[in-house]
Amino acid sequence: MESQIVIPEMITATLGLAVFLLGARLTRKYKVLQEFNIPEPVTGGLLAAALFAIVSVVSGKDLVFSTTSRDFFLVLFFASIGLNARLTDLIAGGKPLAILLVLTVITIAAQNVIGVVGAVIFDFPMQAGVLFGSAALIGGHGTAIAWAPEVSQVTGLDSASELGIAVATIGLIVAALVGGPVAKYLIERNDLSPSRPDAAHAVGVAYDKETSASPITHVSLMKVMLALNLAIIGGYILHQAIAETGLMLPLFVPCLIMGIVIGNLVPLLFHKASSVSGTPSLAVISDFALGAFLAISLMTLDFASLRGLGLPIAMVLAVQTIFAVLFVIYVLFPLLGRGYRAAVLAAGFGGFALGATPTAIANMTAVTKRYGPSPIAFVVLPLVSAFFVDIANAIIIQMVVSF
Repeated sequence: MESQIVIPEMITATLGLAVFLLGARLTRKYKVLQEFNIPEPVTGGLLAAALFAIVSVVSGKDLVFSTTSRDFFLVLFFASIGLNARLTDLIAGGKPLAILLVLTVITIAAQNVIGVVGAVIFDFPMQAGVLFGSAALIGGHGTAIAWAPEVSQVTGLDSASELGIAVATIGLIVAALVGGPVAKYLIERNDLSPSRPDAAHAVGVAYDKETSASPITHVSLMKVMLALNLAIIGGYILHQAIAETGLMLPLFVPCLIMGIVIGNLVPLLFHKASSVSGTPSLAVISDFALGAFLAISLMTLDFASLRGLGLPIAMVLAVQTIFAVLFVIYVLFPLLGRGYRAAVLAAGFGGFALGATPTAIANMTAVTKRYGPSPIAFVVLPLVSAFFVDIANAIIIQMVVSF
């Protein structure tokens, strides 16, 4: 008898949309979720993941979801972030970008120190500490899966893959829950507000403006989708060209780059009115793509991977979370200037350090929907996470595994 139930692509995408709408409904009904800036797809996604875990236990079969649509939503989202990025914002983001690069290296190193100590305390091989650390946290599921075989080969730890996936799973959940409350604390304690309150939202529409009339039409949506499709096509071509040089980057990175190119070239080459950057239509599609991606990602989390690893993961992740929160509040926020943008980036960095880039953007989106826009934050953080982290993380992980 089959031990799996395979969920086809169309059903996975449909469930993702339903799960996102569930989260959106709960966020509007229970204001405490808005109060603490919990992203909409997180609420619905975690409830769905718990429900699917129960179905799996009752049926005795694993649920296996086809996730091609999820990957498309991710590419669509980062192309939209690129379209919204103005060169002036990129230039203005130079200083915070440099600071975040340095703080990211420090975080990677600290996570692995905590991971190694935790591994030794719970009688795991020292090298397995990277799976309690940056390989699974800042690196996420992909990096954990990539490094688990090498850790297994070096240490003989047969459960390395399960450990890495489990830590990455819990880290993603924690990341989605801590970033918003941290930003709320920083913003309200320091009475912060946006320096450009009338700037366009990079992702989504402010909660208090969702029911107001917005200039979104079928024509404006079509223009946005055309620009996004062109950015994605260009991203595929650029991705192939980069791959031929031997440098491997996630597909969303060249799509982000092409989005930046198109978003800045169109107003120069054509009439400025033809630009889709900063429009409500682009903000809505960005929110839709991010929400659908996260809803599918969270609802398909495999809670079964946590079996037998509960106590070590819970203890080490608790320390990792405390470190991340304290680091963001007492190091990152002051170094970035203690302003509103610093608070938004604090929410993003918390999500990024413990989870993944989309989680970070979702945290920042929830914050800006409530308190106001911060365009530069949505450019700076993806640039750090997309271009820099994989390289720095790989170097430090290799040092620990080879020790």
